[in-house]
Amino acid sequence: MKIVGIQGSPSASSRSGSLLVLAQSRLQPVASRSHLIAVRDLPAQALLHAQFDHALIRQALAEVAQAQVVLIATPIYKAAYSGALKAFLDLLPQDGLRGKTVLPLATGGSLAHLLALDYALKPVLSALGARDILDPVFATDAQVTRHETLGYAPVPEVVGRIESALQGLIDRAEEFARGEAAARERDALLARLQPRPAEHLRWPARDLRWSV
Repeated sequence: MKIVGIQGSPSASSRSGSLLVLAQSRLQPVASRSHLIAVRDLPAQALLHAQFDHALIRQALAEVAQAQVVLIATPIYKAAYSGALKAFLDLLPQDGLRGKTVLPLATGGSLAHLLALDYALKPVLSALGARDILDPVFATDAQVTRHETLGYAPVPEVVGRIESALQGLIDRAEEFARGEAAARERDALLARLQPRPAEHLRWPARDLRWSV
């Protein structure tokens, strides 16, 4: 199972980031590859000006393209997901999430921000082609407390909801593995079908005879 996590918080240590770290750690036993994209670490100018030729932007977009599961974490501010996350999602192609399973994770000051997932984030994910969107996990700031070593840690009730949301993915691990194997076979077949240079049509210069 190829997994990519997208951290949309502008802060290095954040409550939403702790949900993402937890989710990725729970999926680690069934992951063939797991990668984290911290949007805050991408070059700001390349991100805001949509510089697709920038190496780090190309790498981040490639990670999303290759993933089977996309975990998206964001804080909710004033009933909207983060501007950093929006800037990154704007770089994805129109069908950039097609065929992928997506789990939104979010934190906010109160339960009133929960609606932002349904009315702000999920429509954007659908517009990007996502059809398998798992039930979002939302936690209030009070449910993700400060931790001496981890920065932040969700309370057990939130941990349980994340594990419940991920259980379906874990149960489908074999399905994802078959999908990876089929993709590898397809790529190998396409590579074999690629036309090769027609070496036999190249005439050695010594054998050429010109007439005028």
